Amino acid sequence: MSVAEVTRTDPVLLRSALAAAALGWHVFPCAPGGKRPALRGNWQDLATTAPGQVRDWWSRAPFNIGIACGPSGLVVIDLDLPRADADDADPDDDGALFPLSGADRLSRLARAHRERYPAGGYVVDTPSGGCHLYFTAADGVQARNSAGVLGPHIDVRADGGYVVGAGSRIGGRAYTARGRLNAPAPLPPWLGRLIAGSPAAPPVPAQWTPPADRVQGRAYAMAALRAETERVAAARPGTRNDTLNRAAFSLGQLVTAGLLPPIPVITGLISAARHAGLPEEEAVRTVRSGMAGGARKPRAW
Repeated sequence: MSVAEVTRTDPVLLRSALAAAALGWHVFPCAPGGKRPALRGNWQDLATTAPGQVRDWWSRAPFNIGIACGPSGLVVIDLDLPRADADDADPDDDGALFPLSGADRLSRLARAHRERYPAGGYVVDTPSGGCHLYFTAADGVQARNSAGVLGPHIDVRADGGYVVGAGSRIGGRAYTARGRLNAPAPLPPWLGRLIAGSPAAPPVPAQWTPPADRVQGRAYAMAALRAETERVAAARPGTRNDTLNRAAFSLGQLVTAGLLPPIPVITGLISAARHAGLPEEEAVRTVRSGMAGGARKPRAW
């Protein structure tokens, strides 16, 4: 086995790689200034915790540090910044659209499940402006490397994946740990369930009772439900997520005001979104987010 030849070495990268290996994390060299593995061979099989091998690799070149998540027993939540396209916008409390980062979306996901934001015990800020949340893999949770399972701009680095470790540099900017390197907290069970399986249905208000004296309001709300689901079903690519967000926000206001029962709204919107071509997982997340926003500002009648 051999690695790419580069003449200059970096003692900081060597110390960082050794520190990660000392925690039991399986490390391997990535291209200097890049993310690609620098090994000729399967990086997951060759990643190691052996100090001698780590010293040998990092004495040859200023390699960035790859950490193989599966062998290391890690699940890393990779949170990115939003792109500037329509499908990355969500409504705020007033219905205005704005882009959400991966951290924003994870925060909303935690609130929707009535859980605390899963900050973890070890966080690394990335050169692109995002961050990596490190967790210890939970027993019995089949966490695989994936993209977008939890939401846009949220990737999961687990079995089959790797992350670039603290101390590495890309484009002159470093992966920077918040605080000292330490063993991360266990993956929260609720997050593990979402990663391992299909997303849960959007939260439903516990007690919905139709108001007896709001006949006109209920008629308006039912007409709105029909119109919004038709609009979602007819949405074109590039506008589908935006259209679904707006519909869920508007109908969520009516649900919280007691003018619509929640189950027909949830199932109707998801069915319409799937008809328009959105994946079910994305539709569920968007309906949950939009209805939660609408619930914070119920429609007066």
